[in-house]
Amino acid sequence: MQLEGKVALITGGGTGIGAAVARRFVAEGASVVLMGRRAELIDAVAAEVGGEAVHGDAGEPDDARRAVERARERFGGLDIVIANAGQGHMNAAVETTDQQWAESWHANPTTAFCTMRAALPSLIERRGAAVLISSVAGIGAGPRIAAYTTSKHALIGLTRSLARDYGPVGVRVNAICPGWIKTSVTEGIVGMVGDRAGVPIEEARARLAHHTPLQRMAEPEELASVCLFLASSEASFVTGAILIADGGAHVVDVGTLAFE
Repeated sequence: MQLEGKVALITGGGTGIGAAVARRFVAEGASVVLMGRRAELIDAVAAEVGGEAVHGDAGEPDDARRAVERARERFGGLDIVIANAGQGHMNAAVETTDQQWAESWHANPTTAFCTMRAALPSLIERRGAAVLISSVAGIGAGPRIAAYTTSKHALIGLTRSLARDYGPVGVRVNAICPGWIKTSVTEGIVGMVGDRAGVPIEEARARLAHHTPLQRMAEPEELASVCLFLASSEASFVTGAILIADGGAHVVDVGTLAFE
């Protein structure tokens, strides 16, 4: 019970990594507030784990403040933030519209910024911790994802700035850069790859992970375990860290792939 008595706010908590984090945190003794724009998904996960659902956009300051207030009203405070909300568009720069660029920035660094700004007084009060979910696109660049790549890089800068400024008052802030995770968004990409190549879903999934050392995609529950570590006292001397959870993809020297 690593989070006994702790209260966590999880944005993007209705699916994928966010929902897995909610389940794991509750199993470890935490109370959770789940925030998201799709009410039916947030309500379902909150009902399942006995948490509090907040319908709203984490990138809207009033909604972010309301989520923090709900945590204080329902559970008496706030110890942990998992800034998981995000999305992206698949276009290179020339094809990226102004709207797509703005949406990517809103969905990624702005949601994390607004959530953290609202939560920091509570985190300072309880010497809490936060985990920002970036991506391997925050440390590298995939093809034709200009806005997503840039906005996920920005989350790394935000993580380091928060860790630098609020470490002296006891708040730890770290980021995770996931690789391929089995989520609804990823499965859409898998389906697209499969359609283009004319192969079944399982083969498409295997192709995407083939050049990573572990040669598979992760389950959301595996990312929840990483979040648990960073949010718990087990990581009490860890702040400003960028933890890469990508099955080893970042260590591959792409220039040597031709030798395989």
